[in-house]
Amino acid sequence: MDYPESVALVDVGPRDGLQNEKQPIAAADKIALVHRLQAAGLKRVEVTSFVSPKWVPQMADNTEVMAGIDRQPGVAYSVLTPNMKGYEAALPSRPDEIVVFGAASEAFSQRNINCSIEESIERFRPVVEAAQAAGIHVRGAISCALGCPYEGEVAPSRVARVAGLMKDIGVQHVGVADTIGTGTPLKTQRALEAAFKHYAVREVSGHFHDTYGQALSNTLAALELGVWQFDTSVAGLGGCPYAKGATGNVATEDVVYLLHGMGIETGIDLEALADTGAWISGVLGRQTQSRVGRALLARRAG
Repeated sequence: MDYPESVALVDVGPRDGLQNEKQPIAAADKIALVHRLQAAGLKRVEVTSFVSPKWVPQMADNTEVMAGIDRQPGVAYSVLTPNMKGYEAALPSRPDEIVVFGAASEAFSQRNINCSIEESIERFRPVVEAAQAAGIHVRGAISCALGCPYEGEVAPSRVARVAGLMKDIGVQHVGVADTIGTGTPLKTQRALEAAFKHYAVREVSGHFHDTYGQALSNTLAALELGVWQFDTSVAGLGGCPYAKGATGNVATEDVVYLLHGMGIETGIDLEALADTGAWISGVLGRQTQSRVGRALLARRAG
């Protein structure tokens, strides 16, 4: 199998991982998390989102967090901007990349952002145009690409439709997201191949949740198609408030262990990453959800 020689990981823990935590998390801890991730070798970090604090109160400190980061050369800092208001609020923080998101499921789109898929894409059009004019990279996420909590199965053709809509408005890269973690390897490959109808392989990434324990299998299935970028979350942080029982994103530590075991370069220090996962889990008052992280910590203790 001709796997990629190197893989880029986008750690979404600071944003996607923390946004649904009910307990308040200090901005200083969020900043420290970004610092620890970049010190461990992460070159792409999704830091925060510029959304209404009414809907996502955990991200109300977005400007403070972005201002507090000690930026390192070669590290790209991403933020989620779902509309022009969010983009305009984010711009003074100088993000390297903005992220917009659309769903492959009409029901999920309605429940999540109260509009149809096509309406959501049209909301993004001026955002994408403004970002490109400012020289900011635009990444899109296709949520519920492998299953929907309201509609069940999602056909690959619907993934292709959303990818096409995103391509039409100028989105430069799309992530195929298994938001509720119901995907399996063949479904993953079919969804990715649907995105390939509009984007080159190098412009498509995977975003897998581990609700049914399939995230690493789906990562391997994506690697087999040549996908070289993945969203992961340190300590397996995260979940989806619209999907009952959905657990966090696949743990960054677990994916790094898989990749290093296959001889694939990541540039990430796994031991430092495991320490970071243990640290943020301690801040949240629980154990890391990374199996690799727990194994490394237990080995040290022994």
